[in-house]
Parts: sequence; structure tokens; C-alpha cells
Amino acid sequence: MAEPQTNSAIIESNGTTAVKAKKRSIDKEPGSKAFFYDLIVGILSVTFDLFFREIKSRGAFNIPTEGPLVFVAAPHANQFIDPLLLMRQILSHSGRRVSFLTASKSLRHPLIGPMARMSSPIAVDRAQDLAAPATGQIYIAKKDQPLKVNGKGTKFTKELEVGGMIMLPNSLGYAPIAEIISDEELVLKAGFKEKAFDFVHSGPTAFKKCPKVSHEQMFENVFDHLHKGGCIGVFPEGGSHDRPDMLPLKAGAAIMALGAAATDANCNVKIVPCGLNYFHPNKFRSRAVIEFGTPIELPRDLVAQYAKGGEEKHKAIAEMLDTIQRALLTVTVTCSDYDTLMVIQAARRLYKPIQMKVPLSIVIEMNRRLLVGYNQFRDDPRIIHLREAVAAYNKQLQNLGITDHQVEYAKLSVPEVMGKLLYRTSKLVILAIGALPGTLLFAPIFIATKHISKRKAEEALKASTVKLQGRDVVGTWKILVALVLAPALDWVYALMATWITYRYDLFPQVRPLWLITLGAMIVLPMITYAALRIGEVGMDIFKSLNPLVTCLNPFYFNAMAKLKLTREDLAKEVTEAIDVLGPEVFSDFEKFRMIHASAVEETKKTK
Repeated sequence: MAEPQTNSAIIESNGTTAVKAKKRSIDKEPGSKAFFYDLIVGILSVTFDLFFREIKSRGAFNIPTEGPLVFVAAPHANQFIDPLLLMRQILSHSGRRVSFLTASKSLRHPLIGPMARMSSPIAVDRAQDLAAPATGQIYIAKKDQPLKVNGKGTKFTKELEVGGMIMLPNSLGYAPIAEIISDEELVLKAGFKEKAFDFVHSGPTAFKKCPKVSHEQMFENVFDHLHKGGCIGVFPEGGSHDRPDMLPLKAGAAIMALGAAATDANCNVKIVPCGLNYFHPNKFRSRAVIEFGTPIELPRDLVAQYAKGGEEKHKAIAEMLDTIQRALLTVTVTCSDYDTLMVIQAARRLYKPIQMKVPLSIVIEMNRRLLVGYNQFRDDPRIIHLREAVAAYNKQLQNLGITDHQVEYAKLSVPEVMGKLLYRTSKLVILAIGALPGTLLFAPIFIATKHISKRKAEEALKASTVKLQGRDVVGTWKILVALVLAPALDWVYALMATWITYRYDLFPQVRPLWLITLGAMIVLPMITYAALRIGEVGMDIFKSLNPLVTCLNPFYFNAMAKLKLTREDLAKEVTEAIDVLGPEVFSDFEKFRMIHASAVEETKKTK
């Protein structure tokens, strides 16, 4: 159920070679637009290299170097980071520039707006962004009639319109209007979510009115862009979220592709599925894998069906959406719940020998294949037993405060553990001293990013019905805050250094004084970057100290030894289950399995 390291690496290498061998097709944009697009991608690439420890692309050879494309990406984990990461990877590997659909409200934002406008976006008006206070209060009188809304002192016929929406206070939710019966009675097209419904049913409440928004102009802009051979980027789930599974897809991506092809017979538009796979996207120095799937060519009969309009058009859109969803599932790791995802990741670690290094892109593929196998055999008694055993093992790791790869410390003797502990502690002290200057200088940024991102996450969580913890906005705001505060703080330090030099007549040989300012603006980012990298190594060492201390603790010594035996037994069970059931799920299992018998034996010899 997992991809082989060797074969996949060869495939990826060949794919990358193929990309380089192709003629890169830089999209024809006016010089100024192309310049600003490349500039913003270049600037933010530096920022992303600081925020992420590793960014990998997989399947980039799938990106066509010419012709109109619609990139559909999921899951939408970060509103700001996701599109910019895709822009960078797509431009780097294929030379294509992508125009993402962006909310008009975001384009007007004082911080995000200027950067977003540089990326050649296509504006989208959203009804909820145009909400305004309405007269009176609303309530739902009968629980068995969730679509019927009553008003108290309201003016439904004058202030609302069919196709518009009503929005509850504190961003509890909104619902579209299907019919307006009178000034104090209307019918919704779709009801409020459970939490919002209970709020409206509990008594009269103030509300906001949202106008009916036409997307005709937006679709015309999209069609025109595709007819010219351009690229469009879409997140078909709509808003960002932090769920382990994908949200239901919206129809926009299918309409764009089918509509562009239907209005121009020569527009051979293709849809490229993009999987956004993050490891802790809300934390500094996390990892990301962007996977590009096989382009989807639009069936001509489906385009013809869409062009007929009416019910046939809706059927064509539904069929296209189903095709897009299946394609996205091949490039993403989505799971019905968080606990299952944790079990799948633990099973992957148990299947892989501890000393075997696996590329990040292959880790994603292993997770995906294990998840496919689990979903197919989830009711099999062997899999039910394994899930419970692996979950219990995860719980033991959590109770001891260690990670899976640190269980191996249990086989070390007391002198070996003491030696490692002293060596790593000494190394950590040296690294801490080296990172101290940059840490002190950059401390205000860390404090500000943590505080502001946490507050923004809480606000987003209150305003959303799909977010779990609001982690999807944490990474976004950490980057946004750092983008503004880091240069500002460096300027403050540089001006302080210049003033101190002038006030105390330091370095008289360095004149004019602006050279001090310039030098400080060059040196300060280098110091903070060095502190970041040193701190990264130091944090890895710091995390490794706890299991060593645990091994020396007589109260936990037996627990660690038992846990090591438990891991060995579990690894055998997981490997046996995969080897037996894997061929039933994947016809190419033997050809593309990650661990061959020879690899296992070689790993054993090195222990």
C-alpha cells in the first residue's frame, strides 16, 4: 500500500528532467504585469523559505507549458499562503503565470490588497462582504419549519431581494432567500446550520442584509483570460479550513472550464488538479508538498451538453465536478476524521524501518495509499484490531512524552544514554549562545506573530461553521505580520545604530553616516536568519533530550523497554497486513512497493 522510494524517486527525477527538457512557455502578459507578478513571487519566495523548512513539488511535469489551464487546488489550508505557494511552484517549473480568483474585499485590504493586485487576480464580489444592517429583528417561530423566517418591525419587501441573503450577528451564519412573502415573512432557499438555527429560534435577533450578487462579469473575465491561453487558479472548496477532509466542491471551477470551451470551440482548456499537503501549516519551519496530477481534458460531448443549457447544463456541471473531485483525491491525503489520520501516519512509520530515510513526497504517497487500503478494509477484523493497537501505541507515546523514532533509545545502555545526554546538552548550550543575539533582536516579531495570529484564529473560528480550531489562518497571519514588522524593526534598529554612532562618535572612519544605516540593514537580517536556522537545529536537539531523561528514570525504564517490544510486534503486524492486503488494492503493489525483503534485511544488518 505504499510507494517505493527507489522507483518513485526515478519517476520524479525523470519528470523533473522532462520539465527542464521542455520549452518553457512564459505566458504572454504585458511587461508591467509580468514584472510585478514575478517581483511579488520572488519577494514572497524568500519569506516562504524562512517560514517553511522544506517545500517540494511532485508531478510538476504534468503541467502543460501552453494552452488555457484551470488549476484546481485542495484542501484549502491557508487563504494567503496557498495561492502564493502555487504561483511560485507553477512559475518555477513551467513558466506559467496564474490568475487566482480573489475576493474584491481582499483586494481593498490595506495590507493584503497591494500584494494581491500585483499578482494579476480576477476579482470576485461576495454577498457576505457587502452586508449592511437591516431594519428590525428576525426569528424562526417553528422548529419544524426551519426555512420560514418571521420578522418584527422588518421591511423585507423594501430592503431584501430574492437571491440575496440574510446574515446573523457575530458571523454566526447566513442563508439565501428563496421567496419574500411580506414585510415580516420570507422563505429561505437553504436553512441555517445547527448552531445558527438554535440562535434564531431562541428569539428575535438583529440581522444584516446581503444583496444578490451577479457573477456574470467575473465569468466573462475568466472566459476571456482562458480564450487568450491564460491560466486560472481556483480553490473549489471556497473558504479555507483546517479539517482533515475536503469540503464539498462548489460549481465555479466546472463552470469556468465548460463555459470557456462552450463559448469558443478552439479553446482546448484543461484542468490541472493540485494537492496541497502540509505538515503543521500553522508553525514556523514546517514542510509542504505540492502535487500536480494528470491534466483533465474536457470531453466534447460534456461541453456540448453544457451548451444546451437548462437541466442538461446542470447535469454537465455535476459530472465535471465529480471528475474534479476524483482527480483531487489522487493528489491529496484526506481523511474523515483526525484520529484516523493519526493512525494512518503511525502505521506508515511502523511499516518503514526506522533507519530508512524516505523523501517527503514519498511520505505523502505512502499516507495516501495506506488510507485507500484502510478505507477498503476498515471492517476487516484484522484492520479493526490493528487500528485499536496502533491508537493505543500512540497514546503510550503521548503519555511518555516521546515520538515514535525515539523509542529506539530504550535499547541503549545507561552509559550510552548518559553520553548522548551530555553531548547533546553541551551542543544545545553552544547553539543557544550562538542564537542569542538574533533571538533577542527578533523576539518582538515572535511575540507579535503569536499573539496576533492566535487572536485572528479565534475570530475566524467564531465566524465559521466549517473550521475546527482556526489553524488555517494562523500561518497566514504569522507571515503577514512578519512581512510588515520585520522590515520595520530592522529599520528601527538601523536608525538606532546610526544615532548611537553619531552621538558617541563611534567609527569616525566610516562616513557618511548613511553607510552605518545601510550596513545595519544588511547585517541585521543575516543575524536573525542565522538565529532562525541555529534555533531550528537547537529545537530538534532539545526535543530529543526528554526521551533520554525518561530512559534514565527508574520509574519509566520498564515502560520504555515494554514500549520498544510493543513497537516491534506492531511493526510486524502492520507489515504483514500491508503485504497481504496491498496486492488486492493496488495491481502494481509488487512493482512499486517501498520495502522489499532485501531492504528489510539490509536494515537489520545495520542495527
